[in-house]
Amino acid sequence: MKWWWVACCCLALNVQAETFDAKVIAVLDGDTVLVLREQQKTKVRLVNIDAPEKQQPWGKRSRRALCQLVCKREVQIETQAVDQYKRLLATLYVDGINVNREQVRRGMAWEYSHYHADKAYLALQSEAQQAKSGLWNDANPQPPWLWRREHPWQPKPSLGAP
Repeated sequence: MKWWWVACCCLALNVQAETFDAKVIAVLDGDTVLVLREQQKTKVRLVNIDAPEKQQPWGKRSRRALCQLVCKREVQIETQAVDQYKRLLATLYVDGINVNREQVRRGMAWEYSHYHADKAYLALQSEAQQAKSGLWNDANPQPPWLWRREHPWQPKPSLGAP
């Protein structure tokens, strides 16, 4: 009975999967872009990776590295799901390059195996660590999931607030 439930879940994920081309119109951070598809703006979160937050060391460099790869370019997007923030969760490709993996290979993001089983990401991160690429050049870089725990998001006060 358990295997049947797992099979149904896998089929449900496949139903949501879609591949399409779109133009990247903005890079929001090292693992999130804004694309234009059929005159609609859509946020896309790169799956299997977690990049430093903008306020975190390497956050701005991670964003710039992603921008160098995809800004103002047509990319192929392979979606997997939609997250709680209504972003598409996807893998991006530009000129045949897997952008998600490239961010890890360059040391601009952590692999995030908490949500995947793709061992290629682990290997790319290990290579980046050994080569001291990107954030791995720091003695002890802090993963973004730990940084977010220590720096919970605070909404900005409204203009009329005292």
